[in-house]
Amino acid sequence: MSDAESGVAAETLRDAREELADASAAVEEAGERRLRTVRDAHREATALLDRYEGRATGTGDFRAYVEFQEKFVELVEELPEDLPAREAFEAANEHLDQRRLGEDDFDRARELLEPAADRAALLGEREDARERYETVRRDARRRRRELDDRIDELERLQRLGEADLDAPVERLRDPVASYNEAVEEAWREFRRTASARELFRVVEASEAYPLAAFEQPPSDLRAYVETTPAGEEPIPTLLEYADYSTSKLSHYVDDPGALRTRVSTGRTYLERLDAEPLTVSWPPPSADRLRYRAAELVSVVARFAPEEVVAEARRLRRLPDEVAYEHLRETALARDELDADERERLERGAVEAELSAARDERERIERALAETGS
Repeated sequence: MSDAESGVAAETLRDAREELADASAAVEEAGERRLRTVRDAHREATALLDRYEGRATGTGDFRAYVEFQEKFVELVEELPEDLPAREAFEAANEHLDQRRLGEDDFDRARELLEPAADRAALLGEREDARERYETVRRDARRRRRELDDRIDELERLQRLGEADLDAPVERLRDPVASYNEAVEEAWREFRRTASARELFRVVEASEAYPLAAFEQPPSDLRAYVETTPAGEEPIPTLLEYADYSTSKLSHYVDDPGALRTRVSTGRTYLERLDAEPLTVSWPPPSADRLRYRAAELVSVVARFAPEEVVAEARRLRRLPDEVAYEHLRETALARDELDADERERLERGAVEAELSAARDERERIERALAETGS
């Protein structure tokens, strides 16, 4: 949105608020209860005209003609004397007081009732103004949220642009890469040799550590592994068994159908059950998050990995206190995230200009929201 467009957006919000104020004032001046009475009476009068027009005209149904006139007279006589536009109902009633009515008389009665319709329309105009104001205000708030996100994005980009691209990020990368390689290898070995039952218990225990938790297995697969002898086999063996013919599989398990059903339906889960939940991303997370996560990683990794792998996790927990962590992390983020176009925009000041424009636009919208009582 350009400066001009954002200015229009703010002005539109003010205009919508003024329109609502004017429409509300018009209703208040006329009296909302009285306008509702006008609206109800106009609807009833129009309904009578529509209902009897075909029967009470010309030489048609005399009984319908009398009934129509009586009901219309009764409607008008029951209206309050000070009702806005009461004269419109009286004029229509007077016009309909004839020995014979034609279709043009019904049309004329509708025309005479228009002042009442106009008065009743004040209620609808207020509702329309309120809906428009709410829509414009909602749009302004949504745009403000969009600008908040854009400002955060540009500020982050600007901060990355200020990073020291020559800083020795290997002081972060090497410990992270070393740990990731070690835990991935340890998990592959554990998955290859441990029973599915034992592996599932590690997975289940990881639920207590949200920052190092595995996705849990399907309940029917977990129950099968826990309660049958097949659960004592490693996962690769179970996946291999599931591909056997029934006659071949019967040599290994008592119920080939149960194994094939449980393992086949859980195949995707079993094949994807790797060490990814235990690895650390690159660029790494913030210092506080790494401390908390590494502490949880130690607890989970210690359940299946050799001590040297657990030591790698402990090293990660100490890392933020041993190096200029956030400084190096900003460099890592900048190298990873800034592409050539973004660097060029930073160098020529385009990001700073976009940030200034976004802040100005947000300020205009914020001011308009405050002025209109939003």
